[in-house]
Amino acid sequence: MDTLSSLRVALAFGLLLLPTMVGRADDQLSEIQWFEKHIRPTLVEHCIRCHGPKKQQAGLRLDHAAGLRSGGDTGPAVVPGDPDSSLLMQAIRYDNVSLEMPPRGKLPASTIAAFEKWIRLGAVDPRQDPRENAEPDDSTSGPPSVEEGRSFWAFQPIDAPVVPPSDDHRWALGKIDCLILARMQSEGCQPTVDADRETFIRRVSYDLTGLPPTPAEIRDFVDDESAQAYETLVDRLLGSYAFAERWGRHWLDVVRYAESSGGGRTLLFPDAWRYRDFVIDSFDRDLPYDQFLRLQLAGDLIPESDWQQRQRNLVATGFLLLGPTNFELQDKDVLEMDVIDEQLDTIGKSMLGMTIGCARCHDHKFDPIPTADYYAMAGIFKSTLSMTHSNVSTWNTAELPLSAEEESRYAKIQSEIKTCKGQIQDLNDAIERAGGKSGEIAAKDASVDPDSLPGIVIDNAQALRTGQWMESKSNPKYVGANYIHDETSEKGAKHVVYETLVPESGRYEVRVSHSSGSNRSTRVPIRIRHAEGEALVRVNQRKQPPIDHLFNSVGTFSFDSDQKAQITVSNEGTEDGVVIADCVVLIPAETQISTTAKETSAEDEAAAAEKKKLLAALHAYLERLNQRLRQLQSQAAERPVAMATRDQPTAADIPIALRGVVANQGPVVPRGALSVVSSQAFPRLDERSSGRLEFADWITSRQNPLTARVMANRVWYWMMGRGLVETVDNFGATGQRPSHPKLLDHLAESLMADDWSIKKLVRKIALSRTYRLSSTSRNDSLAMDPENRWFWRMTPKQMRAEAIRDTLLFISGDLDRTRGGRTIKPGTSIEYGYRFDSNRRSVYLPVFRNTLPEILQAFDFADPNIQQGKRNASTIAPQALLMMNHPFVIDQAHAAAARRISSNPKQLGETVDETLDGVFQEVLGRSASPEEKRLIGQYIRQQEMRHDISQPARSSVETSDEYLTRWALVYQTLFQCVDFRYLD
Repeated sequence: MDTLSSLRVALAFGLLLLPTMVGRADDQLSEIQWFEKHIRPTLVEHCIRCHGPKKQQAGLRLDHAAGLRSGGDTGPAVVPGDPDSSLLMQAIRYDNVSLEMPPRGKLPASTIAAFEKWIRLGAVDPRQDPRENAEPDDSTSGPPSVEEGRSFWAFQPIDAPVVPPSDDHRWALGKIDCLILARMQSEGCQPTVDADRETFIRRVSYDLTGLPPTPAEIRDFVDDESAQAYETLVDRLLGSYAFAERWGRHWLDVVRYAESSGGGRTLLFPDAWRYRDFVIDSFDRDLPYDQFLRLQLAGDLIPESDWQQRQRNLVATGFLLLGPTNFELQDKDVLEMDVIDEQLDTIGKSMLGMTIGCARCHDHKFDPIPTADYYAMAGIFKSTLSMTHSNVSTWNTAELPLSAEEESRYAKIQSEIKTCKGQIQDLNDAIERAGGKSGEIAAKDASVDPDSLPGIVIDNAQALRTGQWMESKSNPKYVGANYIHDETSEKGAKHVVYETLVPESGRYEVRVSHSSGSNRSTRVPIRIRHAEGEALVRVNQRKQPPIDHLFNSVGTFSFDSDQKAQITVSNEGTEDGVVIADCVVLIPAETQISTTAKETSAEDEAAAAEKKKLLAALHAYLERLNQRLRQLQSQAAERPVAMATRDQPTAADIPIALRGVVANQGPVVPRGALSVVSSQAFPRLDERSSGRLEFADWITSRQNPLTARVMANRVWYWMMGRGLVETVDNFGATGQRPSHPKLLDHLAESLMADDWSIKKLVRKIALSRTYRLSSTSRNDSLAMDPENRWFWRMTPKQMRAEAIRDTLLFISGDLDRTRGGRTIKPGTSIEYGYRFDSNRRSVYLPVFRNTLPEILQAFDFADPNIQQGKRNASTIAPQALLMMNHPFVIDQAHAAAARRISSNPKQLGETVDETLDGVFQEVLGRSASPEEKRLIGQYIRQQEMRHDISQPARSSVETSDEYLTRWALVYQTLFQCVDFRYLD
């Protein structure tokens, strides 16, 4: 093994040996929330009646954790970590015919998946056996009341602390440092030394922009001897658009941003990118944080005279619609409450640091959030239009306001469409009066009225179905109310039979309709039973039907009036896709002329020829009109739309759903907010207002102590790597207490005092002595505070997944800095198999809930299926293997080497050590150490000798494959090392 390979292996293994930074306490907390949201409600609704305190069928009790673990007559119900071995999973999956639970019907697939995930994560269950606390005292009888809860630290008013004077005036650069130093010294610690300037500029560049400093920028900062050197650097970074891209991505983690709905049949959100761009633009403009939140909660209700601001307002409400949703759920009442629950859960954690969703089925077990408060807030969002319902529901969208000129242009297009449709209808009438058949269906509507079709029409609603067929309206066109499809399941077992008696025996053309699509089968069997036997025709349903873009003709057949015509669509032999069944039409063929009929006169022939000529001219004109209509409709479709909410026509309070079951209604509660946060009553609302605007005002009120504290803590976490409250999404009783409560209140007060400016708060932290500290340890402080809870040094931080990918592209020279806009490739209909081959910044890569780029998955990118304000920080073998073997990493290393060779002619006269310094500056932000130069230099010289490349002859082979490969390997080795992955 050569020297560089040895170094690479050592570096890679060094990466693997670092201790994991995943916090088990945070995992435990999220698993409890998963139980409360997904598991407890199902147990209460379906299981406790037969397996609870009053009745234990088969000896099994499921109303507490001990009963679940001990199981019943057949053994433990769950095996933590192993769903397949758990009897509970076997029962609810219906794997065993003698063990199917609940007995009245199988649970939804999404619920079964939730149980599977819960058991895989360890089956965390906080419920206690009620017999263990048969006589509880008052202090442990349950969650605190609202009045008792107001004494909890998070609900106390923000109190601007008195900043203690620092004993070391030279060390403290501001109030942050005074508060940090006072707490540090009270715990017996002393701060370490400041980081050197090379380390600081790399740290602050990544923390603020997610990109490395260039060697020139490092040199300029190191050489800047002015008193304003740090301020100049930080202000430059805050003013760059890269800051907005980096910090916008932080917020997208918090609000579970994604561009698909998730689940098995995930739907794409084609306009979600507008919300992402709104977020980035808001951070770039330093939109006050309170306004930022108000727009996301109620932007559609905030009047603006400027059309561009009205656009931003509407786009901002996409926040409420971006959650993971099963739009195929057929119980629409349950679907709406599931969406509302997800909205409240996200709002609670992201803006208030509260686990509101835990109060859907019962009063919150740990925090002073009664179920009545949950449904008071749910009533606000029930009075908000978030989706429109059909067989597969869809999210609400809104046309975006435009400039006066653009509005006029689109109004003209709509007027022309109306005129064109009228002309087409008149022309169709004229064709029918002339004895012809109307041409292409004029409107590009989804549904075609069966009564408008010629011949004998049999829609799918009149057909006999065998097997489970799913009704749908997703893909136009179709006849009648909908079409049906086989769900790509039970192939060979499903049939749709269309039967009818023809009024007269004779020959009829058989037409079969379908809506085409890329996921359709290419060989759908159509069987026609006619007077002379049976025929089989196969139809490619991926192709658009030729007749009116709706029908295929499968042939002309003879039918008797006393025997039913039968046409059957089945899914036999259609494993390559979904099968559509819609409508069948039988059209009488032209009457055959009898051999005994009177010969046609010359006048009749002339009249027929004239009629044919007239009809041909009318059809030609009709085709031109239809082409014009399609062109106009295409232009109208270009009008921008956004995922956006609006108020329901009539708002109303809603009842409590007892035990979280929508159909089990309790008392109606007036719309409102969390009672514990404010002693002032929420404004009374009438049927004209959902209450979202009032709710947004309540959240952003300076009297609400949660909002400013939660965001100030997030900013500290994003800068320092750990929050003052480590559970950044949970300020409740199950979360952690703040390590520096006075500092937290100081930061929250500063945020509000500076007009809610995020940039000003970031600047204060970036210019503090605390942020400037080195990661170097000191024995006395380490002994007192090994976890660095008191911030006596800077804890090394892992680079985020996006920063790793963006840095590779940045160093190679291939990073595309294009800003904003649609990023899903045109023509994409599903996320599966998507190729992430863009070189844009990672914030602009599509975020699909089931499919992410490998490099982002490997390095702990935020899970878009959940609200996640704090990322995991793992160190696992697949990360090192990816950096060693992934084509993307190898390609960027080669591109970086090629760029350096082609753009740096001076390199030909440089020594190996000088070249190494340049490469190290690019990748690690520092020069190579003597030992690094010795090891890598030894490798370079060995390779030169192996290929007989002497120094004087280097210029002739400077771009040879061997020379390029060696330096590409140097780049790739540095990409793998610990110093690259971590910020000191």
